[in-house]
Amino acid sequence: LDRSKWDLVVDAAGNIAVASEPYSLAQDAASYIRLFRGEIWYDTTKGIPYWLNILGKFPPPALLKATFVKTAQLVPKVVKARAFITLFQNRKVTGQVQVETVSGTSAAPF
Repeated sequence: LDRSKWDLVVDAAGNIAVASEPYSLAQDAASYIRLFRGEIWYDTTKGIPYWLNILGKFPPPALLKATFVKTAQLVPKVVKARAFITLFQNRKVTGQVQVETVSGTSAAPF
C-alpha cells in the first residue's frame, strides 16, 4: 500500500504490487486496527469498537495502546506488538504499532 494515501500501488510492470513479510504483516496489523467493529459485512464482530468506546469518549492513551496491541496480535504470524503514541492533543492521536513475527523479524506499518 501507498503509505501516504493508504491505497494500492503498481509495480514496474503495471501489476498490483505485493508486499512480503514482515512488511505485509505490518500492513495487515494496520488494516486490523483501522477496521471499525461492524464494518465488515460477513463478520460484524471483527474490528475495534471505535463508535462505542473510543470516538467522542476521550479514552486514556493506555487504553488506546492496549486496544491496538491486542488487535495487532490477532494477525496470523504476529506474536508480539508494541504501540507508541507520539501525539495525543486536540482530539488527534498519532502513533505507531510495531509488530514482531513468528520468525523474529520486526516491522512497523507507518
